[in-house]
Amino acid sequence: MNIYTKNRSWKVFLLTFAIIIVAVSLWYTNGFITKVSKSEREQVELWAKAISKKATIVKYTEKLFFDLREKEKRYVYIWTQATRKLITAGPNDDIEFLTGIISGNKDIPMIVTNEEGYITASKNLSDKHKQILNLNAENADIFTDYPPIKALYFEDQFNYIYYRNSNTYYQLKSTLNDLIKSFVDEIVHNSLSTPVIITDSTKTNIINYGGDIDSTIINNPKLAVDYISSMASNKTPITVKLNQGHYYVFYDDSPTLKRLRYFPIVLFIAIFIFLLTAYALFDISRKSEQSKVWAGMAKETAHQLGTPISSLMGWIELMKLNYPSEDGLVEMDKDIDRLKLVSERFSKIGSVPVLKEENIIVIIDNVVNYMQSRVPSRIELSINNLINDEKIIKLNKHLIIWVFENLIRNAVDTIGTDEGSIIITIENTDKGIGIDISDSGKGIPKSKQKTIFNPGFSTKSRGWGLGLSLSKRIIEEYHLGKIYVKNSVINEGTVFRISLRA
Repeated sequence: MNIYTKNRSWKVFLLTFAIIIVAVSLWYTNGFITKVSKSEREQVELWAKAISKKATIVKYTEKLFFDLREKEKRYVYIWTQATRKLITAGPNDDIEFLTGIISGNKDIPMIVTNEEGYITASKNLSDKHKQILNLNAENADIFTDYPPIKALYFEDQFNYIYYRNSNTYYQLKSTLNDLIKSFVDEIVHNSLSTPVIITDSTKTNIINYGGDIDSTIINNPKLAVDYISSMASNKTPITVKLNQGHYYVFYDDSPTLKRLRYFPIVLFIAIFIFLLTAYALFDISRKSEQSKVWAGMAKETAHQLGTPISSLMGWIELMKLNYPSEDGLVEMDKDIDRLKLVSERFSKIGSVPVLKEENIIVIIDNVVNYMQSRVPSRIELSINNLINDEKIIKLNKHLIIWVFENLIRNAVDTIGTDEGSIIITIENTDKGIGIDISDSGKGIPKSKQKTIFNPGFSTKSRGWGLGLSLSKRIIEEYHLGKIYVKNSVINEGTVFRISLRA
Protein backbone atom coordinates (compact mmCIF):
# COMPACT_ATOMS: atom_id res chain seq x y z
CA MET A 1 0.00 0.00 0.00
CA ASN A 2 1.58 3.33 -1.11
CA ILE A 3 1.20 6.68 0.57
CA TYR A 4 -1.77 7.75 -1.59
CA THR A 5 -3.68 4.56 -0.94
CA LYS A 6 -3.16 5.30 2.76
CA ASN A 7 -4.29 8.89 2.23
CA ARG A 8 -7.47 7.69 0.54
CA SER A 9 -8.11 5.36 3.47
CA TRP A 10 -7.63 8.26 5.89
CA LYS A 11 -9.95 10.45 3.83
CA VAL A 12 -12.63 7.75 3.88
CA PHE A 13 -12.15 7.36 7.64
CA LEU A 14 -12.33 11.11 8.28
CA LEU A 15 -15.37 11.47 6.01
CA THR A 16 -17.10 8.60 7.79
CA PHE A 17 -16.21 10.11 11.16
CA ALA A 18 -17.55 13.51 10.04
CA ILE A 19 -20.79 11.90 8.83
CA ILE A 20 -21.17 10.17 12.21
CA ILE A 21 -20.64 13.51 14.00
CA VAL A 22 -23.20 15.22 11.76
CA ALA A 23 -25.67 12.35 12.16
CA VAL A 24 -25.36 12.34 15.97
CA SER A 25 -25.64 16.15 16.09
CA LEU A 26 -28.70 16.14 13.86
CA TRP A 27 -30.26 13.28 15.83
CA TYR A 28 -29.74 15.07 19.13
CA THR A 29 -30.87 18.44 17.72
CA ASN A 30 -33.91 16.91 16.06
CA GLY A 31 -34.87 15.26 19.34
CA PHE A 32 -34.50 18.57 21.15
CA ILE A 33 -36.60 20.38 18.54
CA THR A 34 -39.24 17.65 18.70
CA LYS A 35 -39.48 18.11 22.46
CA VAL A 36 -39.72 21.89 22.11
CA SER A 37 -42.34 21.50 19.39
CA LYS A 38 -44.34 19.09 21.53
CA SER A 39 -44.06 21.38 24.55
CA GLU A 40 -45.19 24.42 22.55
CA ARG A 41 -48.02 22.45 20.99
CA GLU A 42 -49.18 21.43 24.47
CA GLN A 43 -49.03 25.07 25.57
CA VAL A 44 -51.04 26.13 22.54
CA GLU A 45 -53.61 23.45 23.28
CA LEU A 46 -53.81 24.58 26.93
CA TRP A 47 -54.09 28.17 25.74
CA ALA A 48 -56.85 27.15 23.32
CA LYS A 49 -58.71 25.32 26.10
CA ALA A 50 -58.33 28.36 28.34
CA ILE A 51 -59.83 30.50 25.59
CA SER A 52 -62.77 28.12 25.25
CA LYS A 53 -63.30 28.04 29.02
CA LYS A 54 -63.15 31.78 29.24
CA ALA A 55 -65.52 32.07 26.29
CA THR A 56 -67.92 29.80 28.18
CA ILE A 57 -67.65 32.06 31.22
CA VAL A 58 -68.36 35.09 29.04
CA LYS A 59 -71.27 33.29 27.43
CA TYR A 60 -72.87 32.38 30.78
CA THR A 61 -72.21 35.87 32.10
CA GLU A 62 -74.04 37.32 29.11
CA LYS A 63 -76.90 34.92 29.72
CA LEU A 64 -77.07 35.98 33.35
CA PHE A 65 -76.97 39.58 32.24
CA PHE A 66 -79.78 38.97 29.75
CA ASP A 67 -81.90 37.19 32.40
CA LEU A 68 -81.42 40.11 34.81
CA ARG A 69 -82.51 42.56 32.16
CA GLU A 70 -85.66 40.55 31.42
CA LYS A 71 -86.36 40.13 35.13
CA GLU A 72 -86.18 43.89 35.65
CA LYS A 73 -88.44 44.42 32.66
CA ARG A 74 -91.02 42.03 34.13
CA TYR A 75 -90.77 43.77 37.51
CA VAL A 76 -91.48 47.13 35.89
CA TYR A 77 -94.52 45.62 34.21
CA ILE A 78 -95.72 44.10 37.51
CA TRP A 79 -95.11 47.45 39.24
CA THR A 80 -97.24 49.14 36.57
CA GLN A 81 -100.05 46.66 37.03
CA ALA A 82 -99.85 47.03 40.81
CA THR A 83 -100.05 50.82 40.49
CA ARG A 84 -103.08 50.62 38.24
CA LYS A 85 -104.69 48.04 40.51
CA LEU A 86 -104.08 50.24 43.52
CA ILE A 87 -105.84 53.19 41.83
CA THR A 88 -108.90 51.12 41.07
CA ALA A 89 -108.75 49.02 44.25
CA GLY A 90 -111.91 48.28 46.18
CA PRO A 91 -112.42 47.68 49.88
CA ASN A 92 -111.90 43.97 49.49
CA ASP A 93 -108.53 44.24 47.60
CA ASP A 94 -105.22 43.55 49.34
CA ILE A 95 -103.89 47.10 49.33
CA GLU A 96 -100.94 46.19 51.56
CA PHE A 97 -99.73 43.68 49.01
CA LEU A 98 -100.01 46.20 46.17
CA THR A 99 -98.22 48.93 48.10
CA GLY A 100 -95.51 46.40 48.96
CA ILE A 101 -94.88 45.77 45.27
CA ILE A 102 -94.84 49.50 44.50
CA SER A 103 -92.56 50.43 47.39
CA GLY A 104 -90.31 47.41 46.80
CA ASN A 105 -88.51 49.07 43.90
CA LYS A 106 -85.26 50.22 45.45
CA ASP A 107 -83.00 50.18 42.39
CA ILE A 108 -84.81 50.54 39.05
CA PRO A 109 -84.96 54.20 37.89
CA MET A 110 -88.50 55.11 36.75
CA ILE A 111 -90.32 58.20 35.46
CA VAL A 112 -94.13 58.49 35.18
CA THR A 113 -95.61 61.07 32.77
CA ASN A 114 -99.10 62.05 31.76
CA GLU A 115 -100.33 62.03 28.21
CA GLU A 116 -98.74 65.46 27.59
CA GLY A 117 -95.29 64.23 28.68
CA TYR A 118 -95.12 66.09 31.98
CA ILE A 119 -93.51 64.14 34.79
CA THR A 120 -95.98 63.25 37.52
CA ALA A 121 -93.74 60.90 39.51
CA SER A 122 -90.20 59.49 39.58
CA LYS A 123 -88.10 57.11 41.60
CA ASN A 124 -84.42 56.08 41.97
CA LEU A 125 -83.21 58.80 39.59
CA SER A 126 -79.61 59.90 39.43
CA ASP A 127 -78.68 63.56 39.80
CA LYS A 128 -78.33 63.78 36.01
CA HIS A 129 -81.81 62.42 35.32
CA LYS A 130 -83.45 64.52 38.04
CA GLN A 131 -83.00 67.54 35.76
CA ILE A 132 -85.46 66.11 33.21
CA LEU A 133 -88.76 68.11 33.24
CA ASN A 134 -90.53 66.68 30.22
CA LEU A 135 -90.34 63.22 28.61
CA ASN A 136 -92.10 61.85 25.53
CA ALA A 137 -91.49 59.48 22.62
CA GLU A 138 -89.28 62.04 20.80
CA ASN A 139 -86.77 62.63 23.60
CA ALA A 140 -87.07 59.36 25.52
CA ASP A 141 -83.51 58.36 24.53
CA ILE A 142 -82.06 60.86 27.01
CA PHE A 143 -83.32 58.57 29.74
CA THR A 144 -83.84 55.04 28.35
CA ASP A 145 -83.61 52.80 25.33
CA TYR A 146 -86.86 50.99 26.16
CA PRO A 147 -90.32 52.07 24.93
CA PRO A 148 -92.65 53.32 27.69
CA ILE A 149 -95.38 51.18 29.25
CA LYS A 150 -98.84 52.64 28.72
CA ALA A 151 -100.97 52.35 31.88
CA LEU A 152 -104.64 53.36 32.42
CA TYR A 153 -104.87 55.99 35.14
CA PHE A 154 -108.54 56.93 35.17
CA GLU A 155 -111.36 55.89 32.92
CA ASP A 156 -110.06 57.77 29.90
CA GLN A 157 -106.64 58.93 31.08
CA PHE A 158 -103.34 57.16 30.65
CA ASN A 159 -99.91 57.43 32.22
CA TYR A 160 -96.64 56.53 30.53
CA ILE A 161 -94.03 54.75 32.60
CA TYR A 162 -90.42 55.13 31.42
CA TYR A 163 -87.75 52.97 33.01
CA ARG A 164 -84.14 52.02 32.61
CA ASN A 165 -82.13 49.15 34.01
CA SER A 166 -80.89 49.23 37.55
CA ASN A 167 -77.46 50.33 38.68
CA THR A 168 -76.67 46.68 39.38
CA TYR A 169 -77.47 45.94 35.76
CA TYR A 170 -75.08 48.59 34.46
CA GLN A 171 -72.35 47.52 36.85
CA LEU A 172 -72.69 43.98 35.53
CA LYS A 173 -72.68 45.31 32.00
CA SER A 174 -69.43 47.22 32.63
CA THR A 175 -67.91 44.10 34.19
CA LEU A 176 -69.00 42.02 31.20
CA ASN A 177 -67.51 44.50 28.73
CA ASP A 178 -64.25 44.47 30.66
CA LEU A 179 -64.32 40.68 30.65
CA ILE A 180 -64.87 40.51 26.89
CA LYS A 181 -62.12 43.08 26.30
CA SER A 182 -59.80 41.12 28.55
CA PHE A 183 -60.78 37.95 26.70
CA VAL A 184 -59.89 39.47 23.31
CA ASP A 185 -56.69 41.04 24.63
CA GLU A 186 -55.61 37.73 26.11
CA ILE A 187 -56.08 36.05 22.75
CA VAL A 188 -54.26 38.75 20.82
CA HIS A 189 -51.43 39.40 23.29
CA ASN A 190 -50.75 35.79 24.20
CA SER A 191 -47.59 34.85 26.06
CA LEU A 192 -46.52 32.45 23.28
CA SER A 193 -46.26 35.27 20.72
CA THR A 194 -48.39 33.04 18.51
CA PRO A 195 -49.75 34.76 15.38
CA VAL A 196 -53.49 35.20 16.04
CA ILE A 197 -56.36 36.62 13.98
CA ILE A 198 -59.90 36.98 15.38
CA THR A 199 -62.71 37.17 12.83
CA ASP A 200 -66.49 37.31 12.93
CA SER A 201 -68.74 34.51 11.66
CA THR A 202 -67.84 35.32 8.02
CA LYS A 203 -64.20 34.35 8.69
CA THR A 204 -63.13 37.33 6.56
CA ASN A 205 -63.89 40.40 8.67
CA ILE A 206 -60.93 40.81 11.03
CA ILE A 207 -61.87 42.05 14.50
CA ASN A 208 -58.40 41.99 15.99
CA TYR A 209 -54.99 40.41 15.47
CA GLY A 210 -51.73 39.94 17.33
CA GLY A 211 -48.39 38.14 17.39
CA ASP A 212 -45.84 38.15 14.59
CA ILE A 213 -48.12 39.34 11.78
CA ASP A 214 -47.20 42.06 9.29
CA SER A 215 -49.76 44.87 9.36
CA THR A 216 -49.56 45.20 5.56
CA ILE A 217 -51.14 41.75 5.30
CA ILE A 218 -54.03 42.77 7.55
CA ASN A 219 -54.58 45.99 5.60
CA ASN A 220 -54.74 44.14 2.26
CA PRO A 221 -58.04 42.19 2.06
CA LYS A 222 -56.76 39.67 -0.49
CA LEU A 223 -53.55 38.98 1.41
CA ALA A 224 -55.52 38.75 4.68
CA VAL A 225 -57.91 36.14 3.24
CA ASP A 226 -55.00 34.09 1.87
CA TYR A 227 -53.17 34.32 5.21
CA ILE A 228 -56.28 33.23 7.14
CA SER A 229 -56.73 30.28 4.74
CA SER A 230 -53.10 29.31 5.29
CA MET A 231 -53.54 29.44 9.08
CA ALA A 232 -56.74 27.38 8.85
CA SER A 233 -54.96 24.71 6.78
CA ASN A 234 -52.22 24.41 9.43
CA LYS A 235 -54.29 24.69 12.61
CA THR A 236 -58.00 24.13 13.22
CA PRO A 237 -59.50 27.48 14.24
CA ILE A 238 -61.12 27.84 17.67
CA THR A 239 -64.83 28.70 17.63
CA VAL A 240 -65.99 31.10 20.35
CA LYS A 241 -69.76 31.58 20.89
CA LEU A 242 -71.00 34.77 22.53
CA ASN A 243 -74.38 36.49 22.54
CA GLN A 244 -73.04 38.94 19.97
CA GLY A 245 -72.43 36.01 17.62
CA HIS A 246 -69.70 33.59 16.68
CA TYR A 247 -66.01 34.45 16.70
CA TYR A 248 -63.22 32.43 15.08
CA VAL A 249 -59.69 32.43 16.46
CA PHE A 250 -57.09 31.51 13.81
CA TYR A 251 -53.55 30.81 15.00
CA ASP A 252 -50.26 29.32 13.79
CA ASP A 253 -46.88 28.17 15.15
CA SER A 254 -44.83 30.79 16.96
CA PRO A 255 -41.82 32.36 15.16
CA THR A 256 -39.47 30.57 17.58
CA LEU A 257 -40.81 27.16 16.64
CA LYS A 258 -40.70 27.98 12.93
CA ARG A 259 -37.06 29.01 13.23
CA LEU A 260 -36.25 25.87 15.21
CA ARG A 261 -37.63 23.72 12.39
CA TYR A 262 -34.92 25.08 10.10
CA PHE A 263 -32.21 24.74 12.73
CA PRO A 264 -31.13 21.17 11.74
CA ILE A 265 -30.64 22.29 8.14
CA VAL A 266 -28.63 25.33 9.24
CA LEU A 267 -26.60 23.14 11.59
CA PHE A 268 -25.91 20.63 8.83
CA ILE A 269 -24.79 23.38 6.42
CA ALA A 270 -22.61 24.98 9.12
CA ILE A 271 -20.94 21.65 9.98
CA PHE A 272 -20.48 20.86 6.28
CA ILE A 273 -18.88 24.27 5.60
CA PHE A 274 -16.68 23.87 8.68
CA LEU A 275 -15.51 20.41 7.62
CA LEU A 276 -14.98 21.56 4.04
CA THR A 277 -13.00 24.60 5.18
CA ALA A 278 -10.98 22.54 7.64
CA TYR A 279 -10.18 19.95 4.99
CA ALA A 280 -9.25 22.66 2.47
CA LEU A 281 -6.94 24.37 4.97
CA PHE A 282 -5.44 21.03 5.94
CA ASP A 283 -4.90 20.12 2.28
CA ILE A 284 -3.33 23.52 1.51
CA SER A 285 -1.10 23.21 4.57
CA ARG A 286 -0.08 19.69 3.60
CA LYS A 287 0.71 20.70 0.01
CA SER A 288 2.63 23.74 1.21
CA GLU A 289 4.62 21.57 3.60
CA GLN A 290 5.28 19.02 0.83
CA SER A 291 6.37 21.81 -1.48
CA LYS A 292 8.82 23.12 1.10
CA VAL A 293 10.16 19.62 1.71
CA TRP A 294 10.69 18.92 -1.99
CA ALA A 295 12.23 22.36 -2.54
CA GLY A 296 14.52 21.86 0.45
CA MET A 297 15.55 18.41 -0.77
CA ALA A 298 16.22 19.78 -4.26
CA LYS A 299 18.42 22.62 -2.96
CA GLU A 300 20.21 20.26 -0.60
CA THR A 301 20.82 17.81 -3.48
CA ALA A 302 22.25 20.63 -5.64
CA HIS A 303 24.43 21.72 -2.73
CA GLN A 304 25.70 18.17 -2.10
CA LEU A 305 26.45 17.66 -5.80
CA GLY A 306 28.46 20.90 -5.97
CA THR A 307 31.47 19.65 -4.02
CA PRO A 308 32.12 16.33 -5.89
CA ILE A 309 31.48 18.02 -9.27
CA SER A 310 34.10 20.70 -8.51
CA SER A 311 36.51 18.02 -7.37
CA LEU A 312 35.92 15.92 -10.52
CA MET A 313 36.44 18.99 -12.70
CA GLY A 314 39.85 19.53 -11.04
CA TRP A 315 40.87 15.90 -11.45
CA ILE A 316 39.88 15.93 -15.15
CA GLU A 317 41.93 19.07 -15.76
CA LEU A 318 44.90 17.38 -14.05
CA MET A 319 44.45 14.25 -16.18
CA LYS A 320 44.34 16.39 -19.34
CA LEU A 321 47.78 17.76 -18.47
CA ASN A 322 49.21 14.27 -18.01
CA TYR A 323 47.28 12.53 -20.81
CA PRO A 324 46.40 15.15 -23.41
CA SER A 325 45.62 12.60 -26.13
CA GLU A 326 43.24 10.43 -24.07
CA ASP A 327 39.82 10.20 -25.86
CA GLY A 328 37.96 9.18 -22.72
CA LEU A 329 38.56 12.58 -21.15
CA VAL A 330 36.25 14.20 -23.73
CA GLU A 331 33.39 11.90 -22.70
CA MET A 332 34.15 12.54 -19.07
CA ASP A 333 33.83 16.29 -19.77
CA LYS A 334 30.37 15.66 -21.23
CA ASP A 335 29.34 13.73 -18.13
CA ILE A 336 30.62 16.50 -15.89
CA ASP A 337 28.61 19.04 -17.90
CA ARG A 338 25.62 16.79 -17.50
CA LEU A 339 26.10 16.66 -13.74
CA LYS A 340 26.42 20.44 -13.64
CA LEU A 341 23.13 20.71 -15.56
CA VAL A 342 21.41 18.33 -13.13
CA SER A 343 22.77 20.31 -10.17
CA GLU A 344 21.55 23.57 -11.73
CA ARG A 345 18.07 22.10 -12.27
CA PHE A 346 17.80 21.03 -8.66
CA SER A 347 18.94 24.44 -7.45
CA LYS A 348 16.25 26.16 -9.53
CA ILE A 349 13.51 23.98 -7.97
CA GLY A 350 14.14 25.61 -4.63
CA SER A 351 13.94 29.19 -5.93
CA VAL A 352 11.92 31.29 -8.37
CA PRO A 353 13.39 30.64 -11.84
CA VAL A 354 14.17 33.40 -14.32
CA LEU A 355 12.04 33.20 -17.48
CA LYS A 356 13.50 34.27 -20.82
CA GLU A 357 12.11 34.37 -24.32
CA GLU A 358 13.08 31.11 -26.03
CA ASN A 359 12.13 29.27 -29.21
CA ILE A 360 10.27 26.21 -27.91
CA ILE A 361 10.61 24.41 -31.27
CA VAL A 362 14.41 24.55 -31.09
CA ILE A 363 14.37 23.34 -27.46
CA ILE A 364 12.20 20.31 -28.33
CA ASP A 365 14.45 19.48 -31.33
CA ASN A 366 17.54 19.59 -29.10
CA VAL A 367 15.88 17.36 -26.49
CA VAL A 368 14.87 14.78 -29.10
CA ASN A 369 18.36 14.83 -30.65
CA TYR A 370 19.92 14.33 -27.21
CA MET A 371 17.56 11.53 -26.19
CA GLN A 372 17.65 9.78 -29.58
CA SER A 373 21.00 8.08 -28.82
CA ARG A 374 19.87 7.23 -25.29
CA VAL A 375 16.57 5.61 -26.20
CA PRO A 376 16.64 1.85 -27.05
CA SER A 377 16.74 1.23 -30.79
CA ARG A 378 13.44 -0.72 -30.62
CA ILE A 379 11.63 2.52 -29.72
CA GLU A 380 11.08 5.17 -32.39
CA LEU A 381 11.29 8.78 -31.13
CA SER A 382 9.92 11.43 -33.50
CA ILE A 383 8.49 14.95 -33.74
CA ASN A 384 5.23 15.89 -35.49
CA ASN A 385 5.53 19.68 -35.88
CA LEU A 386 2.27 21.25 -37.05
CA ILE A 387 3.58 24.81 -36.67
CA ASN A 388 6.69 24.80 -38.93
CA ASP A 389 7.88 28.21 -37.73
CA GLU A 390 9.37 29.82 -34.67
CA LYS A 391 7.35 29.90 -31.47
CA ILE A 392 8.79 32.31 -28.92
CA ILE A 393 7.71 31.69 -25.32
CA LYS A 394 8.95 33.07 -22.00
CA LEU A 395 10.32 30.08 -20.10
CA ASN A 396 13.23 28.66 -18.19
CA LYS A 397 15.16 26.56 -20.67
CA HIS A 398 16.83 24.18 -18.21
CA LEU A 399 13.60 23.34 -16.39
CA ILE A 400 11.55 22.84 -19.57
CA ILE A 401 14.22 20.49 -20.95
CA TRP A 402 14.02 18.54 -17.70
CA VAL A 403 10.23 18.15 -18.14
CA PHE A 404 10.55 16.80 -21.71
CA GLU A 405 13.37 14.44 -20.77
CA ASN A 406 11.39 13.16 -17.81
CA LEU A 407 8.26 12.50 -19.91
CA ILE A 408 10.32 10.72 -22.59
CA ARG A 409 12.01 8.51 -19.97
CA ASN A 410 8.64 7.65 -18.45
CA ALA A 411 7.34 6.77 -21.92
CA VAL A 412 10.36 4.49 -22.47
CA ASP A 413 9.73 2.80 -19.11
CA THR A 414 6.03 2.21 -19.85
CA ILE A 415 6.86 0.65 -23.26
CA GLY A 416 9.30 -1.69 -21.51
CA THR A 417 11.02 -4.39 -23.56
CA ASP A 418 8.50 -4.22 -26.42
CA GLU A 419 8.84 -2.31 -29.64
CA GLY A 420 7.05 1.00 -29.65
CA SER A 421 7.01 4.64 -30.53
CA ILE A 422 7.12 8.02 -28.83
CA ILE A 423 5.70 10.93 -30.81
CA ILE A 424 5.90 14.60 -29.78
CA THR A 425 3.20 16.64 -31.54
CA ILE A 426 3.39 20.44 -31.54
CA GLU A 427 0.41 22.62 -32.48
CA ASN A 428 -0.97 26.11 -31.96
CA THR A 429 -3.83 26.73 -29.53
CA ASP A 430 -6.05 29.72 -28.77
CA LYS A 431 -3.84 30.84 -25.89
CA GLY A 432 -0.42 29.61 -27.01
CA ILE A 433 0.99 26.21 -27.83
CA GLY A 434 -0.03 22.63 -27.14
CA ILE A 435 2.55 19.83 -26.92
CA ASP A 436 1.42 16.18 -26.85
CA ILE A 437 3.82 13.43 -25.78
CA SER A 438 2.24 10.12 -26.81
CA ASP A 439 3.57 6.61 -26.37
CA SER A 440 2.46 3.08 -27.21
CA GLY A 441 2.99 1.76 -23.69
CA LYS A 442 0.83 0.04 -21.11
CA GLY A 443 -1.47 2.99 -20.42
CA ILE A 444 -2.67 4.45 -17.12
CA PRO A 445 -5.88 3.36 -15.34
CA LYS A 446 -8.48 6.14 -15.14
CA SER A 447 -8.47 5.97 -11.34
CA LYS A 448 -4.78 6.91 -11.27
CA GLN A 449 -4.66 9.58 -13.97
CA LYS A 450 -4.87 12.41 -11.43
CA THR A 451 -2.89 10.67 -8.69
CA ILE A 452 0.24 10.18 -10.82
CA PHE A 453 1.20 13.86 -10.36
CA ASN A 454 1.22 13.58 -6.55
CA PRO A 455 4.65 13.53 -4.89
CA GLY A 456 5.72 10.00 -3.97
CA PHE A 457 3.33 8.22 -6.34
CA SER A 458 5.09 5.69 -8.55
CA THR A 459 4.11 2.56 -10.46
CA LYS A 460 7.73 1.35 -10.44
CA SER A 461 8.95 -0.77 -7.54
CA ARG A 462 12.09 1.35 -7.13
CA GLY A 463 10.70 4.70 -8.21
CA TRP A 464 10.66 7.75 -5.98
CA GLY A 465 7.60 9.27 -7.63
CA LEU A 466 9.16 12.73 -8.06
CA GLY A 467 9.44 13.10 -11.83
CA LEU A 468 5.82 13.90 -12.74
CA SER A 469 5.33 15.87 -9.52
CA LEU A 470 8.29 18.15 -10.33
CA SER A 471 7.16 18.38 -13.96
CA LYS A 472 3.72 19.59 -12.81
CA ARG A 473 5.34 22.12 -10.49
CA ILE A 474 7.60 23.42 -13.28
CA ILE A 475 4.79 23.73 -15.84
CA GLU A 476 1.94 25.01 -13.67
CA GLU A 477 3.64 27.03 -10.91
CA TYR A 478 6.67 28.44 -12.70
CA HIS A 479 5.30 28.77 -16.26
CA LEU A 480 1.56 29.13 -15.45
CA GLY A 481 0.76 26.39 -17.94
CA LYS A 482 -1.06 23.10 -17.71
CA ILE A 483 0.02 19.45 -17.79
CA TYR A 484 -2.44 16.56 -17.67
CA VAL A 485 -3.27 13.15 -19.11
CA LYS A 486 -5.09 13.93 -22.32
CA ASN A 487 -5.92 10.34 -23.12
CA SER A 488 -4.90 6.87 -21.97
CA VAL A 489 -6.01 3.40 -22.99
CA ILE A 490 -4.78 0.28 -21.22
CA ASN A 491 -2.27 -1.68 -23.39
CA GLU A 492 -2.56 0.93 -26.15
CA GLY A 493 -0.75 3.98 -24.82
CA THR A 494 -0.94 7.37 -23.13
CA VAL A 495 -0.95 10.99 -24.30
CA PHE A 496 0.31 13.74 -22.00
CA ARG A 497 -0.68 17.31 -22.94
CA ILE A 498 1.45 20.35 -22.03
CA SER A 499 -0.19 23.74 -22.64
CA LEU A 500 1.98 26.87 -22.52
CA ARG A 501 1.01 30.51 -22.98
CA ALA A 502 2.54 32.34 -25.92
